[in-house]
Amino acid sequence: MSIKAKSIFWEVDNKRIIKDISLEINLGEVVSIIGPNGAGKSSFLNVLSGDIKPTSGSVSFDEINLKDISIQERSFMRSVMSQSQQIVYDFSVKEIIEMGWLDRGIASYSGNFKEAVMKVASECSVHDLLEQKFNTLSGGEQRRVHFARTLIQLWRPSNSRDPRYMFLDEPTANLDILHEQNLMKLVRSKAMEGIGILLILHDLNLAAKYSDKLVIFKNGSLIKSGSPEEVLQSKVLTEVYGLDMEVAQDPLRVNYY
Repeated sequence: MSIKAKSIFWEVDNKRIIKDISLEINLGEVVSIIGPNGAGKSSFLNVLSGDIKPTSGSVSFDEINLKDISIQERSFMRSVMSQSQQIVYDFSVKEIIEMGWLDRGIASYSGNFKEAVMKVASECSVHDLLEQKFNTLSGGEQRRVHFARTLIQLWRPSNSRDPRYMFLDEPTANLDILHEQNLMKLVRSKAMEGIGILLILHDLNLAAKYSDKLVIFKNGSLIKSGSPEEVLQSKVLTEVYGLDMEVAQDPLRVNYY
């Protein structure tokens, strides 16, 4: 089971933002998109999630064309954490997390609601913030709350075989080093549970450490994809970013000057 994007093009006002990109995301796999600002990373994620309709090309979830999947069914199959998610009203942290809950009206789901909320709150280190108003939190705390909301949307009983995917656009933005590492470790653990995960990351070393597959975008095109070792090549990175870069091995690490 997988998500497959085939020959995706997307244009706005006669400007081509995404140019003939094909990509596959498998269940249990962490795929990270890297590349400079304006490369089309977020736009491509929005096409995969169904929030943007491509000019041409197709996206399929487990061999079903995305255009044939209702908005409600999409919400059961994938969750999305965007770059910026403003909350106007004065909700508590607990209420924000609960907004992600989907149970399809199945008793076995709803009976675990409270337990699931507490579990994801603990996993995302926001359990001590549950009664606090969301808009009083720091930027990093708000990101962790949104990640918890994204996780609870995909909560299933342990015996569930539902295919699940998660799209995360710069999830480590505003996080300190401790919470950055904790979030990425949690991403890996969710992949081990069978969730297919697409990330957009700017930190190349985080991407190298936690990803199964890397994809480099530049100017709306896919430049290179493969394992971190295959993609993180000094010459390629220098050309893409316009900055002198060297890649060290064991452990794989990118240094720039």
